[in-house]
Formats: sequence, structure tokens, C-alpha cells
Amino acid sequence: MSALTFNQTVHGITEFIEVAIHTILYVRQIYPADLFIRRKKYETPVFQSRHPGLNEYISGAVKAVGEELILGNVDKVVVVIKDKEDVALERFIFSIQNMINVESFNKETEVEGAMETAALGQYFRSFLVKLSMIEAQLGELPHNAENSFAVVLELRDGKAPSAPMGKDDPPPWMPATAQHTTPGTSEEAELHMVRAVDTGVINLSLAVQESEDKLRTSSQPFAESKGKQRAA
Repeated sequence: MSALTFNQTVHGITEFIEVAIHTILYVRQIYPADLFIRRKKYETPVFQSRHPGLNEYISGAVKAVGEELILGNVDKVVVVIKDKEDVALERFIFSIQNMINVESFNKETEVEGAMETAALGQYFRSFLVKLSMIEAQLGELPHNAENSFAVVLELRDGKAPSAPMGKDDPPPWMPATAQHTTPGTSEEAELHMVRAVDTGVINLSLAVQESEDKLRTSSQPFAESKGKQRAA
């Protein structure tokens, strides 16, 4: 068995994030279920969008994430579920931690002590299994609220996004709405840990955060019901 190289780790993580974004959109019902087709990845069933425009946006964003990962710039990748007023309801937070510094000429070399290449897919399978059951932990999103999503890239301190160079490069990153980012999170938000993996090269964890706005909205019907009972 061979150990992971830096480039294999980056490729594996970006590929997983792309699969996970499709899974999040399906599980959280951001788009109708018939927009997705059943596939298999990491030896587990997954759902993939079959809408060309949506797939192009996701693949472009993930390609740009991969380019920043190669440079060691990424701190977090956040998939924000937001309502029609652009208010964040949920944040799916992929946290990245580079464990080693690898020179560019060594990025195809196996990293001593790193995870074996075959094991990485097994960990990603467990991520997706947990993600597919996340509804049991999360409150429902508002129905008929025209919810949408965005991919937000948070860089390490002192880093700036690299500029696209060629015609096939993804579009440049745009400044994110502060409320969509993790620094813009209210103290009243609730965090649910999904899974983490230590590859020995780049560590990855996934957590889901329910925003204060979502929690407040979802609790209102219950509060109103209690008020009516007291009034009666």
C-alpha cells in the first residue's frame, strides 16, 4: 500500500467536497428531488444534480477551491444555505488544516506517515453516510421559502485569492456577505459536528451550523402555540 502524496490529498479532498455539495443540496431539499440522479461514490449511494448550469457553478467553485488548496491558502470552505432575503440559515463548514509544508517539487512524493491512499475513500464514505442522515439533527428549513445556496471560501490569515490566469480558469472570487461567513456567525448559532479525518497531510473536518435567524424562525410557531394555550 502506498501513502498519500500532497497532490493526491488535495485532489481527494476537492473531489469529496464536490460530491458533498450535491449531497447537501439533495438532503436539504434546496432543489426538487427529481433534479438529481442516483449515483455511487466511495462505495455508497449518492445523488448528483443533472442540471447543467448548477453543475457548472459547483465544479467551477470546487476547481477554484482546489487551486487555493494546492497553495496552502484555505482555512474553510462553507456551503451556505440562505433564504430569499439572502439571510444565512445553515452553514456546512469544511475546515482545512495543513499539517506539513511541502515544496512544489515534492508534491507528487509520498508523505511519510500519511494515510494510505485506499483508506481515504473509506473515510469519505463515512462522511457521506453521516451527511445523508443529518436531517435527524437539524430542524427543518422553512418551506416554500425560495432557499438557495452559495459556496464561500475563507482563506488563512494574510492570504489573498490567486488571480485566474487562463480562459479555462474559474471566475474570480467575489467578496462574501459577512453574515454568510463563519466570522459573521452569531453566538446564538448551534454547531453540529459531522466527521473529521486526519490524513497526515491535510486534516479535514465537517460541521453544520444552524444560524440564529433559522433557530428563531423555527421556534416561533411553538412559542405562539404555548401563548395561545396560556391565553385559553
